Amino acid sequence: MEKEILCDRLKKAREALDITKAEAARRLGLTTIGYCRYEYGDRTPSMQTLNIIAQCFNTSVDYLLGKTDDPAPDILVINRSENPDLFRLIELCRKDTSSMDRLLAYYSKISKPCK
Repeated sequence: MEKEILCDRLKKAREALDITKAEAARRLGLTTIGYCRYEYGDRTPSMQTLNIIAQCFNTSVDYLLGKTDDPAPDILVINRSENPDLFRLIELCRKDTSSMDRLLAYYSKISKPCK
């Protein structure tokens, strides 16, 4: 049963991105056959591989395993080379919680609809 859930969720998450099995394999650094073995239930990915798949498919391990029906990710990975400004901002907020409080207050203010 758990294997069936994982296979179904892998397929749904991949289809939500509108990518082929071959593209999913490419993004994960796997062969197409290697990825298909996971989606067809011939092999079970390790927890480390599940984490990589969840990040790549913009979902959570808990969703893939059927522990939740919410496909939203529960972890975001920010890469310094891909998003240097966001990375610096997060570093600042981690070092200085008052910066985070001010940033959240500002976000709250600007995200309210105009009247």
